[in-house]
Amino acid sequence: MLEIFKLLIGIAVLGLGFPIGDYLAKQTKEELHDGKKYFKILIIVSAFGALVSLIIKNDYLLFSFSLIAIVASRSLKKN
Repeated sequence: MLEIFKLLIGIAVLGLGFPIGDYLAKQTKEELHDGKKYFKILIIVSAFGALVSLIIKNDYLLFSFSLIAIVASRSLKKN
C-alpha cells in the first residue's frame, strides 16, 4: 500500500512538470532561443537516464529524469 502511495505522489509531481515547463518557457524566451541545442541534449540524456533507471528498477531516478525531460521538452516546445 505504501509503494502505491509513493508512486501516486511521483506521478502527481510529474504532472506538475507540464505547467512548470510552460511557465519557464514564457518567462525565459531569450535564453531558450540561444540554448535550444543544449535543451535537446538534456532531453535525450534525461530520457536515456529514465530508461536505464526503469531497467534497474530505481523509482527515484526514474521520476527525477522524467521530470527533467518533461520540463525541458515543454520549455522547448513553447519556443
